[in-house]
Amino acid sequence: MSLEAFFAMGGYAFYVWTSYGVTLCVLLANIIIPIVQRKQFFRQSLKRKR
Repeated sequence: MSLEAFFAMGGYAFYVWTSYGVTLCVLLANIIIPIVQRKQFFRQSLKRKR
């Protein structure tokens, strides 16, 4: 099996790589969004205490 055949995925490469890309984006969003929201929450709570 060549590297080109692996990336072609038997003619389904567009669907396979698109699904991998979407999955990666969702996983990254599930990590990044809570971190950003936590930082915003702490900033807002510090402003309220002052």
